[in-house]
Amino acid sequence: MAKPPSAFDITCPCCSAVLKVDTETQAVIAHTAAVKPKMFNDFEEAAKAMKEQDSRRDSIFRQSVEAQKNASDVLEKKFQEAVKKAKESPDTGKPIRDFDLD
Repeated sequence: MAKPPSAFDITCPCCSAVLKVDTETQAVIAHTAAVKPKMFNDFEEAAKAMKEQDSRRDSIFRQSVEAQKNASDVLEKKFQEAVKKAKESPDTGKPIRDFDLD
């Protein structure tokens, strides 16, 4: 009868790291991290990407500031609409709860 191996390798589906697991203790005894590819080929390309990221971040910030300036107007309109809706629909009294239907 063949003896089972004392350890086996598992590849992580998320990060492609290799884990060595001991069969007796059922514990990870070794870990080999996956090799990450380079993001940029040269320094100039990385600098260009950083400048693009800075301009995109500034644009998003400007949009956020504009949204904050208009937020009070939007909230006021929503409030006025809710007041109008509350005045149009009469109060029907006590709401029916699920517990009351039993």
